[in-house]
Amino acid sequence: MNYKDYYQILGVPKSAAAKDIKSAYRKLARKWHPDANPKNPKAAEEKFKEISEAYEVLGDAEKRSKYDALGSDWSRASQQAEAQRRYRSAQDAQGPSASSPFGDAAFSSNAGPSGFSDFFDLFFSGIGRRPNAGPSPSARRGADLETSLEISLREAYAGGSKPVSLQIEDACANCNGTGLLGERICPVCHGTGRVIVPKKFDITIPKGVRDGQRIRLAGQGGRGSGGAAAGDLYLVLHAEDDPRFERRADDLYVDLPVSIYDLVLGGEVRVPTMTGDVTMTIPPNTQNNKLLRLAGKGMPKGKGGGAGDLYVRLIGMLPTKPGAKERKLFEELAALNKAGAEAR
Repeated sequence: MNYKDYYQILGVPKSAAAKDIKSAYRKLARKWHPDANPKNPKAAEEKFKEISEAYEVLGDAEKRSKYDALGSDWSRASQQAEAQRRYRSAQDAQGPSASSPFGDAAFSSNAGPSGFSDFFDLFFSGIGRRPNAGPSPSARRGADLETSLEISLREAYAGGSKPVSLQIEDACANCNGTGLLGERICPVCHGTGRVIVPKKFDITIPKGVRDGQRIRLAGQGGRGSGGAAAGDLYLVLHAEDDPRFERRADDLYVDLPVSIYDLVLGGEVRVPTMTGDVTMTIPPNTQNNKLLRLAGKGMPKGKGGGAGDLYVRLIGMLPTKPGAKERKLFEELAALNKAGAEAR
């Protein structure tokens, strides 16, 4: 991210009066408007956007004051700004669960870019603009924040309390998100108006929670301004893949290796469930890959009560190194099977 010299872009000195800045902008805007440059409209559009960005800052007293205050603080401010730019880029590319340079988990609001440069977005996009919510610019509800939270399948099954450590990007309390203290850059956020705040919560996971279900933490989102209420935090729960069970809605599936003798002759086998092993009976002459159902051994169905089912896929296991006697018996079985087929 490069520093933008807005005075140089408009061709005016730092001491220029507001009317001179406006005059310079109008002159350059007419010159570089894409409609006035039909032979090279793309380059003209980029130049026009750069001129518009410069005037957006220098043509606004509050933004210009902050820009002038950056001065010698630019080095420190750029380090903070660049770290936050990388954080936002990771969130945009990978979603709310993206890793953050500020901690294991992080929340961010869904505010979009201004269409200008990264430099503008980090330092000026929120200054001098009236928010959509709230009765006035000085009093507005905090932003709602959202992130993904990975949980195990067993946590989704059992539910209950879970401690969570979060890193929340929020408006700087020291400067109320403006990046300025008087005419100086805020030493806490270094002019970005944003800080990363660590928070810890104990959340309650509902039993049988579905993938993608959200948990709302009221009043724990972005800080409000002017005495307005804070926003909410939303946790989007995602269950990690389980090494043994596969979940489909409220049902679970498990592969169970069994001997071919159990498939042919029938028998009792031990089946793993989310609450421990149970005994299941295999009927005689069961085919390989057959699914058997254990009713009520799946995931809890939440408020409606009850539970899904557990489907057991039987995987027949052949002897790896049959002995001579065992092999002879298999040969006899093969001969009997061939004779029976010919008789039919």
